Amino acid sequence: MSAAEDKPRRKTLRDGTGTQFAALPFRIAADGLEILLITSRETRRWIIPKGWPIRGLRPRDVAAREAFEEAGLVGKIVGKRSIGSYHYNKRLPDRRDRLCRVKVFLLSVDHQLDEWPEKDQREQRWVDPVRGAQMVDEGGLAEILRSAFPAIQMLNPKPRKRRRLP
Repeated sequence: MSAAEDKPRRKTLRDGTGTQFAALPFRIAADGLEILLITSRETRRWIIPKGWPIRGLRPRDVAAREAFEEAGLVGKIVGKRSIGSYHYNKRLPDRRDRLCRVKVFLLSVDHQLDEWPEKDQREQRWVDPVRGAQMVDEGGLAEILRSAFPAIQMLNPKPRKRRRLP
């Protein structure tokens, strides 16, 4: 990939809103469904991995790449479409705020690497979706975390018990 293709390009909508793409990492653990939250680098609030569009990558691929860079996650984006979106105010380097719309993609996590680019810059925590919704500041993200559980359950249904016929 060339340096130009690797540069993020900030997509701005006509109303001035920026667009980002995020991964909602999940795994099925012994205790049930868990999602991964990470802290933002500057404000230290709980978020999910997200980033600006990258030339040459589809939105879902950007989401997977951000999950790798920010949390060392390796997995597969489930589905071709986002499961929803939310808005938040992004603090820019010039100290202005910019409204961003974040499209969220489900990421089924296979494993986590021992080392990754932003490992020392963030905290992380695997939690159940209800607890995760309580930890985040953005109401729209909290709603996605609460509503993702049924969506994930539909993707990973428990096997039905077969009835034995007499």
